[in-house]
Amino acid sequence: MGGLEWAYFGAALAAIGGGIGSAIGITTISNTAAGIISEEPEKFGKVLPLIAMPGTQGIYGLITALLVLIFFGFFEGPPDLSVAEGLRIFFSCLPVAFICLFSGIYQGAAAVGAAGMVARREEDAGKALILPALVETYAVFSLIVTILLLLLASQAAGA
Repeated sequence: MGGLEWAYFGAALAAIGGGIGSAIGITTISNTAAGIISEEPEKFGKVLPLIAMPGTQGIYGLITALLVLIFFGFFEGPPDLSVAEGLRIFFSCLPVAFICLFSGIYQGAAAVGAAGMVARREEDAGKALILPALVETYAVFSLIVTILLLLLASQAAGA
């Protein structure tokens, strides 16, 4: 593969990993939330943030893919990237690709526990949000690392 293909591969992998993690995480918490809401519809507003929270990993994957396309001028035509430049871009995308895949899945699992807390003690809904939010921390860290690596790769490529 050439540099262009490695860059596409990295961007696509970030979007795919984040998207899969979010889809699985949202599905996991949605199954539990549906049971709670069916018995107590007034708790919909309390569990909705728990359902939405694993969706951020997909957004981080999308942001990463867009940054690759913007930083390296893909919208101005196919950039002329060496294999080394393409590999730098590919490796820069890996933190989001893998961390967001797993953090989305585990954030959904953490949200299930938090939803159980809301079902039993509605007044603790704010505390329940903190548990899956702790998992989010690592997704944010991976996005920060990926952005910094992409900035360094763009400087090295002279983009």
